[in-house]
Amino acid sequence: MKKKWMMPLMAGLIALVTAACGSNSAPAAPTGTEQAAPAASSEEVTIKHKLGEAKLKKNPQTVVAFDYGVLDSLDKLGIEVTGVAQSNLPPYLEKFKDAKYKNIGSLKEPDFEKINAMKPDVIFISGRQQDAYEELNKIAPTIFLGVDTKNYMDSFTTNMKTLGTVFGKEAQVDEELGKINDSIKALTDKTKDSGKNALIVMTSEGKLSAFGPGSRFGILHDVFGFTPVDANLEVSTHGQSISPEFVVEKDPDYLFVVDGGIVSKNKDATVSAKQTIENDLIKNTKAFKNGNIIYLDANYWYLSGGGLVSTSSMASEVLADLK
Repeated sequence: MKKKWMMPLMAGLIALVTAACGSNSAPAAPTGTEQAAPAASSEEVTIKHKLGEAKLKKNPQTVVAFDYGVLDSLDKLGIEVTGVAQSNLPPYLEKFKDAKYKNIGSLKEPDFEKINAMKPDVIFISGRQQDAYEELNKIAPTIFLGVDTKNYMDSFTTNMKTLGTVFGKEAQVDEELGKINDSIKALTDKTKDSGKNALIVMTSEGKLSAFGPGSRFGILHDVFGFTPVDANLEVSTHGQSISPEFVVEKDPDYLFVVDGGIVSKNKDATVSAKQTIENDLIKNTKAFKNGNIIYLDANYWYLSGGGLVSTSSMASEVLADLK
């Protein structure tokens, strides 16, 4: 008789012990150190850039991005951004005007107080914020990712790979770079076959500036393969001031135009690029007569060059307009 009632009792005790062990061990995984702070996010990376060196935790969570090329790249890679310069956002990045993103000042005048209050993990800048680097770097690791126009593709590739390293997106960055390189090859194959030369200019309030190899828009020649109509143009950020007579004298096969007035807030006072370009003098050029005056999207060329989206769009735009 004793054996009959002892066996169910022992089974019950075993069940209770098993349940107790389970209740003690089950919460351990969710509350353990590895789950709360994954190894990837605790890993430190060191990034060397033009202005110095930044040490930060991999996969930073609170991200400030001034440069719009960097911003479009982060967006393409699916990386959340906390703070952006909202005043001159190009239309394709308008979602960052939403109130959930902090406005960190203008492209040339950072709001240091607001940025400091955000306690960012990393800040990305380019040429327009270069003078503010030291002050920003006191707030958080600050990384310069401006494109070197004299070495466009190498510096662009390095910048994108830096983002891949910081956020653990190396494979995705390589994939996007591969697509861009394929589109550029398709473009250069076509420019070589055409044998045509080109001139790229920027208009601003009725004034003209020309850009040659190695300059702000030198990608047209150095990467996209167009022969410059004048290889001796001044290499500078703002270009060489020229007149309509200069354009007529050089008589380019293709005339590419960037409307610098896109950042003007007083649209009524802005002289359009077309008004500046299509005057009686320039109408005598081969470019005009053959329908080869091409108005480029200044949102990509002027505001946000050097991004995964902008660089890809720049190449696709030019390729689509070639005859």
